[in-house]
Amino acid sequence: MNKDEKNHSVNETSKDQQLEQFRSGHDGEALTTNQGVRVTDDEHSLKAGVRGPTLMEDFHFREKMTHFDHERIPERAVHARGYAAHGYFQVYEPMAEYTKAKFLQDPGKKTPVFVRFSTVAGSRGSGDTVRDVRGFATKFYTEEGNYDLVGNNIPVFFIQDAIKFPDLVHSFKPEPHNEIPQASTAHDTFWDFVVNNPESAHTVIWAMSDRAIPRSYRMMEGFGVHTFRFVNEQGKARFVKFHWKPVLGVHSLVWDEAQKLAGKDPDFHRKDLYEAIEKGDYPEFELGVQMIEEEDEFKFDFDVLDPTKIWPEELVPVKIIGKMTLDRNVTNVFAETEQVAFHPGHVVPGIDFTNDPLLQGRLFSYTDTQLTRLGGPNFHEIPINRPVCPFHNNQRDGMHRMTIDRGQVSYHQNSLQNNNPKPVPANEGGFEHYQEKVEGRKVRQRSDSFNDHYSQAILFWNSMSDVEKQHIIDAYSFELGKVKSKDIQKKVVEMLSNIDSFLAEQVADSLGMEVPADSKPMEVTLTSPALSQMNTVKLPNTRKVAILADNGFNGAEIFGLMEMLEKSGITAEVISQKLGMLKGDDGREIEVNHTFLTSSSVLYDALYVAGGQQSVESLKQKKEAVYFVDEAYSHFKAIGAGIEGSVLFAAAGINAEGAPGVVVFESSKEVTGDSQKFIDAVIAHRHWNRMM
Repeated sequence: MNKDEKNHSVNETSKDQQLEQFRSGHDGEALTTNQGVRVTDDEHSLKAGVRGPTLMEDFHFREKMTHFDHERIPERAVHARGYAAHGYFQVYEPMAEYTKAKFLQDPGKKTPVFVRFSTVAGSRGSGDTVRDVRGFATKFYTEEGNYDLVGNNIPVFFIQDAIKFPDLVHSFKPEPHNEIPQASTAHDTFWDFVVNNPESAHTVIWAMSDRAIPRSYRMMEGFGVHTFRFVNEQGKARFVKFHWKPVLGVHSLVWDEAQKLAGKDPDFHRKDLYEAIEKGDYPEFELGVQMIEEEDEFKFDFDVLDPTKIWPEELVPVKIIGKMTLDRNVTNVFAETEQVAFHPGHVVPGIDFTNDPLLQGRLFSYTDTQLTRLGGPNFHEIPINRPVCPFHNNQRDGMHRMTIDRGQVSYHQNSLQNNNPKPVPANEGGFEHYQEKVEGRKVRQRSDSFNDHYSQAILFWNSMSDVEKQHIIDAYSFELGKVKSKDIQKKVVEMLSNIDSFLAEQVADSLGMEVPADSKPMEVTLTSPALSQMNTVKLPNTRKVAILADNGFNGAEIFGLMEMLEKSGITAEVISQKLGMLKGDDGREIEVNHTFLTSSSVLYDALYVAGGQQSVESLKQKKEAVYFVDEAYSHFKAIGAGIEGSVLFAAAGINAEGAPGVVVFESSKEVTGDSQKFIDAVIAHRHWNRMM
């Protein structure tokens, strides 16, 4: 060893010794706060009674949540990958019977909104189409102040108490020892959390369903998740849950398609939203509410405050009360999409909270998070966060203060400034918390009514079609197939045996395991048709069709088809071997939008193969064109062709005769009737009977 090598080794050893005092494996150690105080319970926040509100004196919860909120700078700890748009909301009819919120009273008034869609688990640079819960956060700029409806596209959550949120997120984030995998729950720590926290069973089965891989932000539902309150002018309160219903229906990708999109176009969802708005195909969502009278709080077989439970729509109908339209893209993504600050605690008079223990924790966490992410307490002064109504108070200074306050007074109860700004009585629009009676011992526990973790997971499973059930089986099999611990795999199978024997058996078989002999799910026979995407709205609007063509294409056929597609609100794009203009057999020309190199079937909802002998012969020699057809068919999409173009179906191994969702045009000149058959096939979204 020469002198330089020796010094290098000594320096490394010295540095290693310096770091050793900070290393800790935590094995066998008692759980403590950061101040060294031993913790008796890390599962429950401190409440006033088992169904009461979380108490501010819970120093362990606040320390744990504060540390978590500030772990990542500057991107969000969760929901980092997002995209947003501006729009407006209009109520359909006055809601004074239920709430005094002014923005829910006048059907002629347009309330500005800003909506941010997001994935939860991945970093800001991850792909759009990963399997994940999606965020659906809406900021209403009302005349009474900002109201934030901060929700997800899945109506339930993994945990019941906010003190578990840092643990949940730590489990599904990349594992800390190697920072792998990105934007995926298909690894040991997440499933280890799941099997040790059975309250997650319901949300996990939603996450394994098609809901976790939406076709578009424009085609997914949104839910407020928590139970809130509506309060009217008379002080009468009702429990309420919020729903966003997409006008285009709820549609999803298939798993193979989602994975390929993550590589071919990781911006698929944000691009889809941006392009739709730029074209004038404004996304629309109807706002619905479920309401339960306070006197009916305990009449259900679930606790209305449990965030891992839905209120089945067949038991508590959704009342549609208004519509939101997104009609303007952001001008600058960072200034708007990244700097927007949502908070479930931003409410207006007429909307109030409940003692949902997950919601109670979020009311603390969100403001705390903004302090680091947006550089201090003045994040409300960033343009995207500023209310449209005036705001006045005695808060001063702090990092990034924009307001230049006049005067010598900055405190309440003053005579120098005539006690301005003054508090406002409730009957003049001041916010007044609903006066709920709360009593109970200070405890760290949950209500026994929160202990049922499987009945609604069974309800969800029972409500799925056979196709959707197979997708859930495949999703569990994929995720658990990536888990290295056989013990965790075994425990997940045991958990699934509490939901459905067939589900557990199929997943176990994929893992080379057996289902425990003594397993027996609860007896739940109810179904909720509203949970199945098979029952959703199906419209042609904004669907995209790829037309494969080359020189010599059948002009009458293609131009006739494109005219029909346009009338139906369907976009057609021409795919060929190279960019430029193609000449048809009648001399008319058409521009190529994309090449086989820059495009893929996964970017489209359907495809059509142009007729014309010269065009077909050219496409048939192109393996990318044959694969394009084969892949679209394997993803259950509508495919169409003229008699000549159907040659590509045979080249792809597809028997077109009688195949579901395959339309072969009978005439190359009169395409009206055949086009409508093809459009109907596109509207169906997927042709699942190809699986049979």
